[in-house]
Amino acid sequence: MKTSTIKISGMTCSGCVQTVTQALKDVNNVIKVSVSLDNKTAIIESKNDIQIEDLQNSLPEKYKIKKENTNQPALSTKSGSYLAKLYPLFLILFYITTSSVIMSWHKTLDGFMMNFMGLFFIVFSFFKFLDYKNFPKSFSMYDPLAKKLSIYGWLYPFIETFLGIMFLFKIQIFLSLFFTIIILGITTIGVIKTLTNKEEIQCACLGTAIKLPMTIATLIENGIMIVMAVITFIQLSV
Repeated sequence: MKTSTIKISGMTCSGCVQTVTQALKDVNNVIKVSVSLDNKTAIIESKNDIQIEDLQNSLPEKYKIKKENTNQPALSTKSGSYLAKLYPLFLILFYITTSSVIMSWHKTLDGFMMNFMGLFFIVFSFFKFLDYKNFPKSFSMYDPLAKKLSIYGWLYPFIETFLGIMFLFKIQIFLSLFFTIIILGITTIGVIKTLTNKEEIQCACLGTAIKLPMTIATLIENGIMIVMAVITFIQLSV
């Protein structure tokens, strides 16, 4: 059994203590939780090591785990290199790019970009559906619209699926490009804010089944899609 102490901001009353205690107890491998309102701390007893991202994602938005107090042995924020953690993302993007090139062989650049965007949405929505019930909460940690409208988080995987189908079958391309720029633009704003504040949270781009940290790679991933959508929109308009 391992014991660790973390600092949590945002607790103001006994109700907060109960909320935080119950949320942390629901995290896998957590055995016992003791929360102090005076010290703004939580003592956690667990079976195995627990990542800070998992604890933070279990808490309502108003409660934040302070990074400078999260270096206890039972907790891990940066275990392994970022490249190792981002390996699944790079691998998926490699396969999407390769498949798009094959599908668009001897065709225009527009065809490649539409195939890329279509496969991107289909593949990434698939991973979100793997743990669909937990995706909206994770997504709302950084997406501005999902924070205000919880229903948006529940609908987002379906939106991605429909956009993917529309791109692959070349259905209402201008409308698809417009929605791609809008929804990814909104998410990118949230990603930039998260990176600027140096918050340690999990990226929900591959759902919650694959633990992916929020890094500059997430911003680049969204940026590539937005740039492709803008270029395709301009070229098709000419």
